[in-house]
Amino acid sequence: MSGEDTGPEALLEVYGTALPAVYGFVVRRCPDRRVAEDVTSETFLAAMDSVRRDADLTPTVPWLLGVARHKLADHWRRAQRTPEPMPDVPDPPGEDLAEVHLDRMIAHHTLAQLTPIHRSVLTLRYVDDLPVAECAEIMGRTVGATEALLTRAKRAFRAAYPGQPARSTRKGGRA
Repeated sequence: MSGEDTGPEALLEVYGTALPAVYGFVVRRCPDRRVAEDVTSETFLAAMDSVRRDADLTPTVPWLLGVARHKLADHWRRAQRTPEPMPDVPDPPGEDLAEVHLDRMIAHHTLAQLTPIHRSVLTLRYVDDLPVAECAEIMGRTVGATEALLTRAKRAFRAAYPGQPARSTRKGGRA
């Protein structure tokens, strides 16, 4: 795409490159391939609406990934469930691969036990590595409410993590 292409034509030009990137992004966060395909379609439909409204908009793959992130959040809110949040991350060099794999499986299992809203906020913050303010925007919450939610989600994760002793995190002996 030449740096000056804008509007619907520009979206069509970037489509071939962007489709695998957007679908890959969505399918790693959504275990049901049909839902991943639907969210990917919604992403491109929303992108087309945007470039039709703003003819000066130049669509790029990163911009489309941002649209996909918002469409995923919309899906999670509508469905009151979240995707399996563990993407394929390369193994750190020098670590025991069996232990790393086991840690991932335990974390994945622990996340699956959490409420959808807790899984969502932990996924956005720690898997997608988004700042709290962006998590708040995606989830339709204030930053303060998102920070409080993140605190509760981390507490719930620690409590559900196998082999962790139950411990009090508040005064008065209640977790």
